[in-house]
Amino acid sequence: MPVFQSDGVEIAYLIEGPEPAPGQLPVLLIHGFASNIGMNWVSTGWVSELVAAGHRVIAIDNRGHGRSEKLYTPESYSGPLMAGDARRLLDHLGIERAHVIGYSMGARIAAFLAISSPERVASVVFGGMGANMVRPMAGTGPIAHALSAAHIDDVTNPTARTFRAFAEQTKSDLKALAVCIRAGRVPLTAEAVGQISCPVLVAVGTEDVIGGPAEGLAKLIPGAIAFEIAGREHMKAVGDRTFKAEVLRFLQSQQA
Repeated sequence: MPVFQSDGVEIAYLIEGPEPAPGQLPVLLIHGFASNIGMNWVSTGWVSELVAAGHRVIAIDNRGHGRSEKLYTPESYSGPLMAGDARRLLDHLGIERAHVIGYSMGARIAAFLAISSPERVASVVFGGMGANMVRPMAGTGPIAHALSAAHIDDVTNPTARTFRAFAEQTKSDLKALAVCIRAGRVPLTAEAVGQISCPVLVAVGTEDVIGGPAEGLAKLIPGAIAFEIAGREHMKAVGDRTFKAEVLRFLQSQQA
C-alpha cells in the first residue's frame, strides 16, 4: 500500500479503478473509528462495486489506524487534523476535486473537509452519522477504558466491549485508538454543517443509536437527502446492499 507524508505524519492509502473520464471525478473514501481501508471499504464490497461502476477510487487509512502512522498524544487527533490528511492526499495525487464518502468518524472528517475546503468536495455522503454529528460525543470514557484494558474479558460495558472486539478484529493498535478516542472533540454545530453547499446524502441505519436519525442531520443542510438503511444498526449498515445502491445512484446523479 503506498504512503505519503501529511505534515510529517505517514499516511497510507489505496487507489484503484480507471482514470476518470472527462467530466468525471474520483471518489475518496474515509473510514470509521477502529476500522481501516480493508475492513470498511474492501471487505464490504465498496471498492469493487465503485470500480465496477466506472469510478476511480481513493481510500485513506486515517492517522492511528490501519497502515498509517500511530500517534500517542491526544493533540495529534482531531477532525480538522484528519480532514487535513485527506486534503493533503488529494494534493499528493494531484486531484483538485472529488466526491467524498465517509462512514461514522469518517463522516465527521468528511464534514470538516467539506466545511474547510469546499472547493475540493464535489459531493459528500455521510454514512452512519446522522443527528448525532452535531451533538456532544458521549460514552468515550468507557470505550477508552475498554481499549486500554489488559483483556477483553475485563470489559463489562456492552457497547465498549463491542468496540474492543472490533478493534481486535481489525488488528488495530489499541493504545493509539485509546488516545484517539480520548482526544478532545472539535464540535460540529448545526450552523457549521448548514454551511455545506455541495450535494449531500445522509445514510444511517434505522437501528443505529450511535449515528442518530438520518433526517435529523439532513434537515440542517440545504438540499440534503436522507436515506434510511432499513433494519440496520451501526456496525451492520456499512456493507448493506441498499446503502451501496443508493450511493451509486447519488453519484450517478452528480455526473449527469
